[in-house]
Amino acid sequence: MNKKEVSYIWHPFTQMKKSEEPIHIIKAKDCTLFAADGTTYLDAISSWWVNLHGHSNEYISKKISEQSNTLEHVIFAGFTHTPAIELSKKLIGILPHNFKKIFFSDDGSTSVEVAIKMVFQYWHNKGDSKKVKLIAFENAYHGDTFGAMSASARNAFNIPFAHNLFDVHHIPLPNKNNIEELCNHFNTLIDTGSVAAFIFEPLVQGSAGMHMYEASYLDKLISIAQQQNVFCIADEVMTGFGRTGKTFAIDYLVNKPDIICLSKGITGGFMPLGVTCCTQQIFDAFYADEIGQTFFHGHSYTANPLACTAANASIELLLKEDCQQQIASINDFHKQFADEIRNLVIVKEVRIKGTILAIELNSGEGSSYFHAIKKDAYNFFLEHGILLRPLGNVIYILPPYCISKLELKRIYEVIKLSFPFLQYKLTTSQNNNSEI
Repeated sequence: MNKKEVSYIWHPFTQMKKSEEPIHIIKAKDCTLFAADGTTYLDAISSWWVNLHGHSNEYISKKISEQSNTLEHVIFAGFTHTPAIELSKKLIGILPHNFKKIFFSDDGSTSVEVAIKMVFQYWHNKGDSKKVKLIAFENAYHGDTFGAMSASARNAFNIPFAHNLFDVHHIPLPNKNNIEELCNHFNTLIDTGSVAAFIFEPLVQGSAGMHMYEASYLDKLISIAQQQNVFCIADEVMTGFGRTGKTFAIDYLVNKPDIICLSKGITGGFMPLGVTCCTQQIFDAFYADEIGQTFFHGHSYTANPLACTAANASIELLLKEDCQQQIASINDFHKQFADEIRNLVIVKEVRIKGTILAIELNSGEGSSYFHAIKKDAYNFFLEHGILLRPLGNVIYILPPYCISKLELKRIYEVIKLSFPFLQYKLTTSQNNNSEI
C-alpha cells in the first residue's frame, strides 16, 4: 500500500506531516493481525481496547450475518426491535440492581455526552437552576465531544477548544495520603449547591497512563455525593465487560453510581455502539406531560440492530465459564510478570487491575503522554511483531481474552528485550538535556 493509496485519509491522533506510512492490515484472527506485506503482529492492546474475544470471532460474526438478512437498521424513534430489547434485558441483568433504563448511542464519547446531558436536564426539569457544575478527577479523559472534553483534564487534546468548554471542578485522584483532605474539599465544593454530578473513570484512568486507585476511596466520595443529592456517573467505556477482573469496575464498589457509560468492548470490537444506563429516578424526571421535559437526544444509528446483535453475542461469550477463567488466568500471568520486573532500574512502577498491566518507565522527567520514549518503544515493539501503543512512558498490555499463555509470554519477553534499548534512549536523552 503506497502513499498515493492513503493520501485521502486523515488518521486520528496522528500528526500527518510527521507520521510514517500506516501499516496496511488485510485480515486478523484471534490475537494476530496480518499485514499486506506478509508481516504479522500480535495484538496486545485489543486494537484500542475494543476487542474482547479475538478478531473475526466466528460466533459473533455468524450472529451479525444472520441478523443482516433479517433487519439491518430501522429508525429507533417510534420503533423498536428484538436485538435492542434483548440487549437491554442482558445489560439490566448483569448491572447492579439500581440501573433500570438503557439509552443507546454510538460510541464512548457520546455515551458520556448523553450522561452529562441527562444530569443537567434532570435538574432543569426539576426546576433547580443552580446545579450546573460537574466534579471530575485531574488527568481524566472522557472523550472528544464538547461535554466529554469539558469533563476531561485540560491538556493538549483540547487546548484549541479551551474557550468553548464549560468549567468543571477537577480534584486529585484519591490515595491514602490525601483522602481525608480530599473528602473535605469534595464536601466544600458540593456545599455551594451548584454541583449536578460527579463523573469518574472507576479504579483505572485509561488514557492518563493507566493510573489506578482503590475502590474504598471512590466509595467514600460517592457516599458523600449521594448523601447530598449529587449524581454519580461511572465512565466504564474502557473498564467495562471484564477488563478489571469483574464484569464492571463498579462491581468492586459498595456504593453504586446513578449512571454508567459503556462502549468499546460492548460489541467485542465488531461494531460501534454506546450505551448510557441510569436509575429509575433519573428517567422519571423526563417522564412527563410537558413536551419540553423530553430528552431530545438521538443518533441516526441509535440501537442499530447489527451492533445490538454483536453486543448480545459478545456478552454471551463473556459470561461463559471458559472466558471468566481466561480473565482470571491473564491476571495471574500479569502478576507473575510484574514480580519478575518490578525491581529493575528502568521500572518505576508496575500496576495491575484484572487484565490490565501497566509498566511506568523511570524516565527521569516525570510521566507524560507525549514523552519521546513513546515512539522509540512503539517502533521497537512493531519491529518484533507486537502491537503495543505506549501512553508516553507507560507501556501497557490489555489483550483479547482469547490470548494464550504462549502469546502472553512472547509479549512479556519482547518487553524485557526492549528494556536495555529503552534505558539507553532514556539515558542519552537525559544526558543531552543536562548538557543544554
